[in-house]
Amino acid sequence: MAAVLLVCTANICRSPMAEAIFKARLGEVFKTVASAGVHADPHGGPVDARAAAALARHDYSLERKWRSRRVEPEQLGQYDLVLVMEAEHLESLRRKAPPEHHARIQLLTTFVPEMAGQDIPDPYFGPVAGFDAVIGMIERAAGSLQMAAREGRLKFS
Repeated sequence: MAAVLLVCTANICRSPMAEAIFKARLGEVFKTVASAGVHADPHGGPVDARAAAALARHDYSLERKWRSRRVEPEQLGQYDLVLVMEAEHLESLRRKAPPEHHARIQLLTTFVPEMAGQDIPDPYFGPVAGFDAVIGMIERAAGSLQMAAREGRLKFS
């Protein structure tokens, strides 16, 4: 089974929400599901309280010991797929990663035809409803990945 890394900016909202959703819905596809942030605090921190509350409203959760972490380019080879929330993250990681890892770094929305190429918006500076909307987008991407895996369309190098 494969390993996936989910990446956002600070690893306190979108990517931890994606980690919880992927662990709950894609355990048969990915043996390892982790998250990190392009600009996460190097000392780590808790998930944003609004993100944790949104996860709870949708019946998802993270491990109690969960802490944010920064993605390091040398870690990228440990994952079969690195899914990022924004085009900026894609560019940043591809600049830092060795060329042989570029193909595995993709936008999360790549797997959702009606959202392909779009960013997953950062709910941090918006209303609480933004967290629920992001969960819906991540769930849609998880469903598309699950379908691709079942149909044999999800290949790992």
